[in-house]
Amino acid sequence: MRRVGADEAIRALIGAYADRLDAGDLDGVAELFARGVFRSARGGPPRTGASEVRRMYDPVIIYDDGTPRTKHVLGNVLVAVEDGERTASATCTFTVLQAAPDGPLRPVLAGRYVDRFACDPDGDGTWYFEERVVHPDLMGDQSRHIAAR
Repeated sequence: MRRVGADEAIRALIGAYADRLDAGDLDGVAELFARGVFRSARGGPPRTGASEVRRMYDPVIIYDDGTPRTKHVLGNVLVAVEDGERTASATCTFTVLQAAPDGPLRPVLAGRYVDRFACDPDGDGTWYFEERVVHPDLMGDQSRHIAAR
């Protein structure tokens, strides 16, 4: 079996976040942060661990097909592996498109992810999120994406 390099493993984690969220797998998204922190650059409390991150996604509207009807488009993914391949950082841009059943395809959010990762200390080569900071640079109409609180 081919060993996955650090850069490839980190890119896979970044992609898994987008894929799981677009699939409506909010529990799976939260599990990505079982040992990590998720926070917004716009403020609010940092969310630590899977249960706190999962609660953060409670307002996401899930449609009859089991998804939020979104597609995360990622770009400009830059990965830097450090410390003898034990830690890493990454940045990327994102655009979230949505096609709600009662509306047209439209962008609802665009911004940047700034991430830190670590490799499992037991030496099996598993990478995980230590921290994700979301920079929501452009906000669109999210009325069909996030339920009013």
